[in-house]
Amino acid sequence: MIDAARIAQALAERHLSPDPRQRDTIAALTRLTSAGASQNGFDGVYCYGRPGRGKSLVVDAAFAVAVCEKRRVHFHEFLRDIHRQLVREPKCDDRLAAVANRWLDGVELLCFDEFHVHDIADAFLIGRFLDIALARGVRLVLTSNYAPQQLLPDPEFHERFEPTIAVILQRFAIIHFDGETDYRMGGEAARLTRWIAPLSAARDVLPMRYMALEGMPASAPSEVRVAGRALTARSAGNRVLWAGFDDLCVAHRSHLDYLALAEHWSSLIVDDLHVERLQRPDTLQRFLWLIDICYDRRRTLLIASDAPLIPALDALSDWRDLSRTISRLAEMGSLDYERRTLIRPR
Repeated sequence: MIDAARIAQALAERHLSPDPRQRDTIAALTRLTSAGASQNGFDGVYCYGRPGRGKSLVVDAAFAVAVCEKRRVHFHEFLRDIHRQLVREPKCDDRLAAVANRWLDGVELLCFDEFHVHDIADAFLIGRFLDIALARGVRLVLTSNYAPQQLLPDPEFHERFEPTIAVILQRFAIIHFDGETDYRMGGEAARLTRWIAPLSAARDVLPMRYMALEGMPASAPSEVRVAGRALTARSAGNRVLWAGFDDLCVAHRSHLDYLALAEHWSSLIVDDLHVERLQRPDTLQRFLWLIDICYDRRRTLLIASDAPLIPALDALSDWRDLSRTISRLAEMGSLDYERRTLIRPR
């Protein structure tokens, strides 16, 4: 189902030569989707490592060339979808099995992006789901920043997830992306500046950016509905939403709000970010969700802050691992990412 030569060609078109771990992954993905893969010793491929080490580069290319019934989903979206279906599912002996089997119907290859487990309820759900998928013969590909043994790290609950970790270790080819190169760093800067500081510089720039992205001037402030809740917008067009940081990330919102936002608008302008607000863990977490979802959905993101954004986040890394966020922001500010946002997101 996956041709290694076509993966290599796709990477070459992006001027990339696979490093040792990427070559290992290409070989594993080829074996995974070949006839008799289970007899070869595994039913899935689990790629983990630090941000920007090329996990998604290889999986992107492999998924694109795979000739089979396939599905790829970000873990945030998967959890939202499954929870919604569980709420609507009629009462029966095993609603999760009914939902999982329907969700997997016809799927031969399933790729999870940003696989992680931090919550015990999600741990139970994903454990059952993986068991059902493997029993159906679905080939699984997971990318993660966490080694399998580091999933659900909370010591109060970790032991309950150990049976699922054991399944991953036994039935998946585990590939650790441990290279030093961060493929998201060092790219040519985008034509459209993404991270604008200080705020005084944004007053004239943001209306022009809005005009360039929307095709018409910003409208008057209004209230829009996002995931069923009100959000004050400085301007809301067909393509672009312009809103303040406090309304987006200081206010109590969840990743479901940001998924709904990314589904409705292709570009987001975040204004008036005062970087000291990122020192609040709840605000920072919402901001990280927003970046992750915009990145995964290939949305255009512009942020106006009172001080340079990436150095401000880097200064917080002593108490919170922000390397993934910094790496993603670097890529989102590149010309390569700008070009890819012109392609309709998957």
